[in-house]
Amino acid sequence: MMSEALEDVAAGRTAMHGALNWVGMDGISLPVRVAEHPVDARVAASVSLDDPAARGIHMSRLYLLLEELAERELEMSRIAGLLENFLASHAGLSRRARLFLTGELTLRRPALVSPLAGWKGYPVALRSWREGNSVETQLELKVGYSSTCPCSAALARQLIQQQFDRDFGGESLDHASIRDWLGESHGILATPTVSAVRRGSRCGWPMESIRRPGLT
Repeated sequence: MMSEALEDVAAGRTAMHGALNWVGMDGISLPVRVAEHPVDARVAASVSLDDPAARGIHMSRLYLLLEELAERELEMSRIAGLLENFLASHAGLSRRARLFLTGELTLRRPALVSPLAGWKGYPVALRSWREGNSVETQLELKVGYSSTCPCSAALARQLIQQQFDRDFGGESLDHASIRDWLGESHGILATPTVSAVRRGSRCGWPMESIRRPGLT
């Protein structure tokens, strides 16, 4: 059986000249680790196409290089090295490389009162760019929590006061009567609105910085 080397299409020249800001792939599944916890990530990898006469880039090289992150801790040095390898694999074609990664960090969280615990997901996103020796990285971690609307709480207190005046206006009350009224549905006729809020924190800190006690 004869084997022939395949033509390097990307190294060929084209009559239609033009550079592209970014060329690559997205939606790549990649298992990684964040703060020592497994994360099923989706990755976008791309480089610039700066040679206006080139036909394209070598996407398979980007895909294979992502194995450097597979099932390994996301660290700044590892990400910077991966972007450097993106550019090395496209020498003469590209001057910039970038990596976008999204996933959900799932942690076991203890209950506030009982000894039970449950699981909660924290969306995490990493965006990193490299041009020459300059590397810029953003890390975003979103933490969801419930918050009572202050205006809603004030209105609820006002309605409860008005109902109290209607039920007991001018009467002399004892502790037991007030306590019973507070436990009745027609007494506490309004409750504050509680809304779920998701706050995002974006920074350029090293990945190790998220290993704080609140997220272990």
